[in-house]
Amino acid sequence: MLKRAASIVREAEVFVITAGAGMGVDSGLPDFRGDQGFWKAYPAYARLGLSFVDCANPQHFADDPSFGWGFYGHRTNLYRDTVPHQGFHIIRKWIERNRADYFVVTSNVDGQFQKAGYAEDRILELHGSIHWLQCQAPCSSAIWCNNEAIRIDESSMRARPPLPRCPDCGEVSRPNILMFGDWSWLPDRTRKQERLFDRFLLTHAGRRIAVLEMGAGSAIPTIRATSERIGWNLEHATVIRINPREPEITSPHISLPYGALEGVRQIDAFL
Repeated sequence: MLKRAASIVREAEVFVITAGAGMGVDSGLPDFRGDQGFWKAYPAYARLGLSFVDCANPQHFADDPSFGWGFYGHRTNLYRDTVPHQGFHIIRKWIERNRADYFVVTSNVDGQFQKAGYAEDRILELHGSIHWLQCQAPCSSAIWCNNEAIRIDESSMRARPPLPRCPDCGEVSRPNILMFGDWSWLPDRTRKQERLFDRFLLTHAGRRIAVLEMGAGSAIPTIRATSERIGWNLEHATVIRINPREPEITSPHISLPYGALEGVRQIDAFL
């Protein structure tokens, strides 16, 4: 399978990189798979008996904003400090060597692809980005860059004042991220990215496309569904699914039971 995956990569004219949460684990980001994984990363929430779903709720920004920003502020600081692993750069090397066009589709909100040098107009962030803010109300459709310095008391996982606020109405702001039970998320930035991606696929529909899917589980199957839609609908597209737990995909697509970095390294060794 690795040899065949390398052949697909070698001959690709276009790359679509589809990435779930597992893509960041090799950079040292927490694995939130199940409550135990979440609680291992955040013991304070384990003591409170709160799950990831409990914490990723937009209502906190209205009811208890220091709690809401405790969770998202900590993640903001974590993502700012994280260095993308070598797999990001190996894939960029493949793209450059093939002189190929590319697009990234990710459910991650961490901005790691931008940090690794991928072009802003070649990234679709399905759930938004922690590096952009919006009014929690919202009072308008405006979003703005998250340049806030957010201080966290890690014993209680609460943010210390001052909290980020909307520059228009003065209300506490929130990340421009699609959360659970979220009716206030402003999707305009993501919708623009979606239109660019649709145009990209239309432009390259007849070319040899390597779909590199990494770290995308089945619990929230958005990324897997995106990969499969491309793989089955476009004649010359092949999906390479890299996942240590759930790599299965129907032939002629390729399953590799590795973590993201190890899978990319293994393929690279055959090139």
